[in-house]
Amino acid sequence: MLNIVLVEPEIPNNTGNIGRLCVGTESRLHLIKPYGFEITDKNLKRSGLDYWVHLDWNEYNNVDEWMAQIPDKSRVFLMSSHASHSIYDVEYQDGDWLVFGKESVGLSQEVLAKFENHLKIPMSNLIRSYNIANSVAFVIGEARRQISL
Repeated sequence: MLNIVLVEPEIPNNTGNIGRLCVGTESRLHLIKPYGFEITDKNLKRSGLDYWVHLDWNEYNNVDEWMAQIPDKSRVFLMSSHASHSIYDVEYQDGDWLVFGKESVGLSQEVLAKFENHLKIPMSNLIRSYNIANSVAFVIGEARRQISL
């Protein structure tokens, strides 16, 4: 099982879509507060549809609370458009942690400094970033492809 981590997600529709993706890929979703919405938000539920009840998820009050329960910090991969290594440069393993930042600014420097593995999703210079739900789908897809080989 992959662990998908959203640090301070802001948009309920994105979180709902990612929750649905996690159900479909049998991944666990970890949400780190504060959120830009309420978990009861109708947009979150609508995006996740009726799949939300099947979602394996945890929530944390802050990054330190989440970090305290990670067994192997070398298997944590933070997504950043400023990283020098690509998501395709990693040999993923079952149980890996794939971490994504808030939609407006990504991961803070403080969070990035806590881990060594920073990855980027290759993209054209014509765009600044992908939608977070698309980004999660890219990375889960590659990790699952490798793990199932």
